[in-house]
Amino acid sequence: MRVSVFVPQYGVIEAVTPAFRTFNTANEFLTVFGKEPVFDVEYVGLNEYVPANNGEYTIKTDRLISDVDHTDLLIIPPTFGNMDEGIQANAEAIPYFKKLHLNGSGIASLCIGAFLLAETGLLNGKKCSTHWAYIDEFKEKYPQVEVEDGAVITEHDNIYSSGGASSLWNLILYLVEKFSDRETAIIISKYFALDIGRDSQSQFAIFRGQKNHGDAAIQEVQDYIEKNYEDKITVEDLANLISVSRRTFERRFKEATNNTPLEYMQRVRVEAAKKFFEASRKNVSEVMYDVGYTDTKAFRDTFRKITGLTPIEYRNRFARVANEV
Repeated sequence: MRVSVFVPQYGVIEAVTPAFRTFNTANEFLTVFGKEPVFDVEYVGLNEYVPANNGEYTIKTDRLISDVDHTDLLIIPPTFGNMDEGIQANAEAIPYFKKLHLNGSGIASLCIGAFLLAETGLLNGKKCSTHWAYIDEFKEKYPQVEVEDGAVITEHDNIYSSGGASSLWNLILYLVEKFSDRETAIIISKYFALDIGRDSQSQFAIFRGQKNHGDAAIQEVQDYIEKNYEDKITVEDLANLISVSRRTFERRFKEATNNTPLEYMQRVRVEAAKKFFEASRKNVSEVMYDVGYTDTKAFRDTFRKITGLTPIEYRNRFARVANEV
């Protein structure tokens, strides 16, 4: 099968080369196993030579994308730097992406390459993954696309997308397995020291409350929660803070932040707990009380729901100092 890796203008070389190398490596392992190579891999772009990482590197493409009438799988890596500038620099390629998919080609976006894919309109009414740090920007820019918050891989109607940064490797491995076999994908995961089974980027996400909504009263409440998260705070307290009814407050808060007040408080407290686990020697019970929880089960369940890990698992994985349970 033909795999075409698009080399975007303002591309990120660390995201452009993995797919190219991995599918070629898969061919090498297939040969070792006595099987026929599966993948015919190429670089395609708007120009023969495409600069990457602000001109630090230059990648030579095999074909111009305008010359590609069909490919089995088109890979769209992310751009480097300002998102709007990256989209504008690659605008000429968008109609070709759409044409290829309408002609039967699969399309896979890596990380924030989802922005280029969304420009085609092919994601409208479909699900998509992207880097956790860009989810709010993506939702605002493409409201007709359903973003799977925290998902590492999304597949819908022969369109694939990955979450942030190293999550692109999970999608590439998934595609290797899908179009060759699992044995080859497992060997490659070991060869590149990758976690083939990871299905969530939640453990890496940093919660930053949505504050560019323009509702000054709601931002006042957000600031209050972030300064007083360790205290017992009720929704009524927050509504009284800005002198509105609870019903009006909950509606305005959700519209502004994409979270209910309770969800927002939980995320702020869990973010604070993560920082304690990363940088202090406090045990789980101490951290739980420090961030405003008194029920061990409630804290553990909420923490796991948001991060995908138990408090102990998170501390063991990310602590900067040695801790004792």
